Amino acid sequence: MMCGGTGEAKAANADVQQICEKVKPDAEKKAGRSFEVFTAKTFKTQVVAGTNYFIKVHVGGDEHVHLRVYQSLPHAGKKLELSDMRESKSDSDPIEHF
Repeated sequence: MMCGGTGEAKAANADVQQICEKVKPDAEKKAGRSFEVFTAKTFKTQVVAGTNYFIKVHVGGDEHVHLRVYQSLPHAGKKLELSDMRESKSDSDPIEHF
């Protein structure tokens, strides 16, 4: 991993799924619709003044979204913020920095 770059894509784990559940209402608001399915599939991280998570999320059928979630450092309370979202993604679309 280059300095400031993202790491390799990894299979989502329980911690990443928990992050997705916490930002799901923000993602639904941004998309203007509800998601019956919201399952984290893979993710990458980028260390900044905190951590950016780039997460591929299955939202039903063949559709996926990519989330960029920022988690602040522990001294700031490890708050989560949905920074951006890309819709109309497929399972084969790689997670990229956005």
